[in-house]
Amino acid sequence: MDLTQLHRLMLVARRVDEEAIALQRQGVLPGYAPMKGQEAAQVGSAAALDRARDFAFPNYRDLGAAVALGVDLPAYLATHLGTWHGGMYDPLASRFAPFNAVVGGPVTHAVGWAMGARLDGTRGVALTYFGDGASSQGDVHEAMNFAAVYRLPVIFFCQNNGWAISVPTDRQVGGGSVAARAQGYGIEGVRVDGNDVLAVHEATLAALERGRAGEGPTVIEAMTYRMGPHSTSDDPGRYRTLAEEQEWAERDPLTRAAAQLPESVVAEAEQHAAEVTRQVREALTAMGDRPGEELFDFVYREPTKALLAQRRAWKEWADA
Repeated sequence: MDLTQLHRLMLVARRVDEEAIALQRQGVLPGYAPMKGQEAAQVGSAAALDRARDFAFPNYRDLGAAVALGVDLPAYLATHLGTWHGGMYDPLASRFAPFNAVVGGPVTHAVGWAMGARLDGTRGVALTYFGDGASSQGDVHEAMNFAAVYRLPVIFFCQNNGWAISVPTDRQVGGGSVAARAQGYGIEGVRVDGNDVLAVHEATLAALERGRAGEGPTVIEAMTYRMGPHSTSDDPGRYRTLAEEQEWAERDPLTRAAAQLPESVVAEAEQHAAEVTRQVREALTAMGDRPGEELFDFVYREPTKALLAQRRAWKEWADA
């Protein structure tokens, strides 16, 4: 995938991200985790995947990865409404697992999937996203160790955006580098400029090849920056300076990519992103409440007698 295509995807992610914040402020979404500034890290990595055999396991701030994998965006954002268990889009079709709000949660899921891919002989590779804050979770270390022991085809993709909510990286990542931890597990560790979409893309392609060749997992630490708040209820001005934000704004991944492209290409990408954003806005604002029966439909594959009784009782109450 070339820079024109990657920039186009990043621009869609940026504009839809901005729209999601606006929809939250209007009460359409109850909450949202902005990803402005991390587009290159997410798009560059996800766009490298082979949707016929690979699988991505996101956290709650990976809209850019969803865009790159062609996920239905209104359905993706509707997941924030909590209407369906696991979201309203099809993970199997998009190769994008339901996003995980548990810090570090998708990492263990990815390792389990990678073990299955190894046993199935598909040569598929799992790509899992987590932040610098999540890298301090025990689950992440256990997942890396397990993957290393079994030489599993998995990419541990850390988006080091400088802040674990309000705690800076240097106060919660021992040694100063997440990628350097890979050496302790005997696996490959790479640190890359997370605001350079081509550099991220190339690093991910190399890690995919290692995984397919049976050379085991790779840790990629993409150095980037969360330009906005941790969530729509956060005030980053309470823990970081305006000077820091302005410094990183000068490294904006979209500005860097656009500077290497003809103005006509950038203008066309803006038009495309505006149209996608319009469609997302209209779809979300028109989305009504889901049927109440769905509360009972996604609990068990085979409903229990107790669950069916609860469903009948709810139906009687709703019809009364």
